[in-house]
Amino acid sequence: MAVAELRRGLSGPAVIDNAVLALDPADLDDHMWDRHTLFESGFTSMPSDERTSGEFLIGEFGQVDTVMVHPGLGAVLTGESREGTAQWRLGLELLGQLAFHAGVVGAAEDYRPGCFDDAEAAARNRPGVVRVPVSEADGSYRTVLHKAGRPLHPGRFRDALPHLAAGTHWLRGRLWIASAPQTRIAVQGIGPRVWLESTGKWLADSAESAPVFARPGKAGTDVDSLLDWHPNHGDRGTVLAITRRKEDVDPKEIRHLLDGCQLTEAEMKQDFGVWDDPLELSDAL
Repeated sequence: MAVAELRRGLSGPAVIDNAVLALDPADLDDHMWDRHTLFESGFTSMPSDERTSGEFLIGEFGQVDTVMVHPGLGAVLTGESREGTAQWRLGLELLGQLAFHAGVVGAAEDYRPGCFDDAEAAARNRPGVVRVPVSEADGSYRTVLHKAGRPLHPGRFRDALPHLAAGTHWLRGRLWIASAPQTRIAVQGIGPRVWLESTGKWLADSAESAPVFARPGKAGTDVDSLLDWHPNHGDRGTVLAITRRKEDVDPKEIRHLLDGCQLTEAEMKQDFGVWDDPLELSDAL
């Protein structure tokens, strides 16, 4: 990310007051669904960068404290007036779901100086961490959060994942899967791409095995483990957030899909070693 690259390039420590991203909101929805890599789209000269523009933007949104909205170069060169159009307003609404923590300003407007928080930016970008808007805003997009306290059946979750991801601008969270019960699995879906990755052991399965070892205010701290710690299963559990167009997201359907993936009472009595691994987690881990 730009902030990390800046620090690596400096000979000494530096204080960052603000991290600002300039964006044309009218293009945001298209960027989220673009299947091309940054190189294929001409946004970078590095063929090895396989991120899509949506993946790039989600990563940058997690780092910045301010988003400056301004018509893109193409609109400026053609004289297209975008500000205030329906596409512009929709982009701002989507921005409010994807970067709800950030201040949004116009190019000529004042912004709040000195509000970059290094520890919070690092926490937002940790795979598996879930942040959602504090309140549901009126508009065309909505974010739904759901949690499951039991391990997920690997086969049922594999079948449910395409339905959870379909039409989703941003899917993110962490999974407790019965075929890899000690491993905290991060899931992320950005536009057309969805992937799972191991983030190591659950804190409850580590040597530290208590949330007191995660220090608030320290960059990289897993704040979620402190907030979600359960007396029986610790930080283990599934937390999933889904951002879609409001007409395409049904909280009851998402709850039904995810709850249906949880192990039943009878399945909970079985040894974790009996479960097949259709997600091929054992190979990846």
